[in-house]
Parts: sequence; C-alpha cells; structure tokens
Amino acid sequence: MTRGSCPQAQQAQGRSVDVAAMAQLFGYVDVTDTGFIVAVLSIAFNPLFWNVVARWEHKTRVFSRVFGSAHAACYCLGAVILLLNCVRSHCFTEAMKSQPKLEGWDCHWTYYSGLAISAVGTLFVISSFLALGFTGTFLGDYFGILMEAKVTSFPFSVLDNPMYWGSTAIYLGWSLMHASPAGLLLTAVVAISYTIAMLYEGPFTEEIYRQKQKGVKNK
Repeated sequence: MTRGSCPQAQQAQGRSVDVAAMAQLFGYVDVTDTGFIVAVLSIAFNPLFWNVVARWEHKTRVFSRVFGSAHAACYCLGAVILLLNCVRSHCFTEAMKSQPKLEGWDCHWTYYSGLAISAVGTLFVISSFLALGFTGTFLGDYFGILMEAKVTSFPFSVLDNPMYWGSTAIYLGWSLMHASPAGLLLTAVVAISYTIAMLYEGPFTEEIYRQKQKGVKNK
C-alpha cells in the first residue's frame, strides 16, 4: 500500500523550494554594487530624516520660529521630503538598471502586472494626499497643525497608512516592469523602512491628539 507524504514533510519540502527560489532570485543581485548601496541608504535615510526633523520641531518649535509660522515650516519640510523622494526614486531606478534582469520575467505578462500594481499604488498615494491635504500628509501635526477629526474616507477606509503602502506598491510594480530582482530586494527595504517608521509615527501621533483632547477638556 502506498502512503502519502506526511504534512510535516510536505511543509519542509515547500520551505526548501521557497528558499531555493529566493536564493536563485537574489543570486542575480550584487549587493556590493555602489549604486545598490546608495539606493539602500537613500531608502533608509528618508523616513529617518523626516521623523527626526518633525520630532525636533514638535519639541522645540525651532523651524516654526525660523520660517515665521508653523505652516511655512511644514511646507518647507514637505518640499524637502518631495525632493528626497525624487532622489530615492532616481537611485532606485539606477540601481535596477545596473543589475541584470530575470529573463523569465522579461515578458508582457510581468510588465503589465507591474503596471497594474503601480497604478493601484499611485491611486492610494494620490487619494491619501487629497484626503489629508499638504500639511496632513507632511507631518503637520508635529508642527501643531492638527486635523479636526481622523480621516476615515477612502483610502483610509481600506487600509491603514495607505500612503506608505501605496508607495511600496509603486516600487514593486516598477521592479516587475523592469524584471529586476534588485528592484524586488530594494522594494523589501522600502517596506521594512516604512514599517519601522510606522511603529514610531503611529503612537507618537496618537499621543499628540490625546494631548489635544486633554487640552480641550481642561478648558
């Protein structure tokens, strides 16, 4: 009588296949390449920069004093963040171009799948910006520019932090369009960087609004 494989053996085999596939995929990536390293550093730097600057502003109000108002300071930070994001995207693209493509993925199906994912990501980013406005998007609450109520309309009705996940989806789609294993690895770095940023930003922002509500009740 022939016996079927036990579930544990099947799971172990599945994991070994996954590991082998990942090893083959990232065997295309030269992580010591200067362009790749620069892209990783630019990805990691951006959320670190805006969190440090915004928290410093929240603690000292130094930028509001320098620029004459909280709104002016927030607009300036937003402009710098946009510029840094452009630099990050450029470094990401150049890192992809300098590394080999995955030949099996260099086809119409992968290209249009990536295009669709990028389109969804763009939708989340743009709709998040429209729902939050400029100051809501670029850490206005750290400057004392608080929203009247929590935004619950689309895309926040679908998922939390849609701006971050939308941006990650854009990079994922861009990587698929270029059949780039390096791009996929860099996309993972983007996702990790944003996840760490969310762990710090979420509780801190909630505390800002708790203090606001406490101040209103004490009046």
